[in-house]
Amino acid sequence: MQASKHIVYGMVGFNILLAAWLSLHMLYDPEGWYYFVPGVTDTGMFNQHFVRDIGIMQGFIALAFAVGLWKPHRRLELWAGATLWLIAHAAFHLWEVAVGICSSSVIIRDFPAVSLPAIFGVAATLWAYRQVTTVPARGETSSLRA
Repeated sequence: MQASKHIVYGMVGFNILLAAWLSLHMLYDPEGWYYFVPGVTDTGMFNQHFVRDIGIMQGFIALAFAVGLWKPHRRLELWAGATLWLIAHAAFHLWEVAVGICSSSVIIRDFPAVSLPAIFGVAATLWAYRQVTTVPARGETSSLRA
């Protein structure tokens, strides 16, 4: 149990750090972010408003995962909500490849910042669900384990 907790917290930590960095970079320097991230310039013209909108969303993703670490009784809902957005984002990237908007090479390029956070979110959310639904062992007072 302890090893899985550390693995999950590591995945959640990755998601927090990535989403927080993206949020800060997108909000503070949207044009710098646009030119810094590989492949973004291939998706259309720079739109400061759009980049900052996504930066706000990334901030909420980071916040949801972070609060879930400190509030185990709210963890499932917070991580599930953040993960739904991450899944939708990753699915959209895959859809662009499927319909020919992007080449299949972008799947590998985008994996660390798009697909991996979604995978980590799913794993962490399933782990959190298991913590809530697990029947307490003899002598335990709560099924929620931080």
